[in-house]
Amino acid sequence: MDLEKLKYPIGQFSMPEIFDQKQADIWISEIEMLPNQIRNATKSLTADDLNQTYRPGGWTLKQVIHHLPDSHMNAYIRFKLAITEDNPIIRPYYEDRWAETEEAKNGDIELSTMLLTALHKRLVAFLRTLKLEDFQRMYIHPEHGKTFTLAYMLGTYAWHGKHHLAHITNTIAKGLH
Repeated sequence: MDLEKLKYPIGQFSMPEIFDQKQADIWISEIEMLPNQIRNATKSLTADDLNQTYRPGGWTLKQVIHHLPDSHMNAYIRFKLAITEDNPIIRPYYEDRWAETEEAKNGDIELSTMLLTALHKRLVAFLRTLKLEDFQRMYIHPEHGKTFTLAYMLGTYAWHGKHHLAHITNTIAKGLH
């Protein structure tokens, strides 16, 4: 079993050399489709299925599902900060600790799929108002000690959704549940 492939089933994110309106539209569409893809992938999972991990030492599928709106809420706020402020310093969060909270380990995934659906509708509506040059705005991520463009973040979060969707679908397909 290749642990790296289990961790990164679609590979790690890589920013393309060219970022244009076509690429922005593709990524925004991928973000828009994610909630339905998660709902479809999880609709027939049992409680036992949801408590299985996608890799040894990894989160349960339930934790992955709860992680998505947690992470994407932070992304939404970061997008808004970078549009409304000049080079803001964003606030990092401990996603591993968030995934260990009681509701993330044992809560009803329907709450997180509904939250992800509403959040993505709002996020996509916002993203579609941005001009191509807006995606060159930046924010500072103190944990990484780097500055990122909104273009990079857009790609990262389109990738992030597909990355965790693959954790779910691969676990189901491989019968690891």
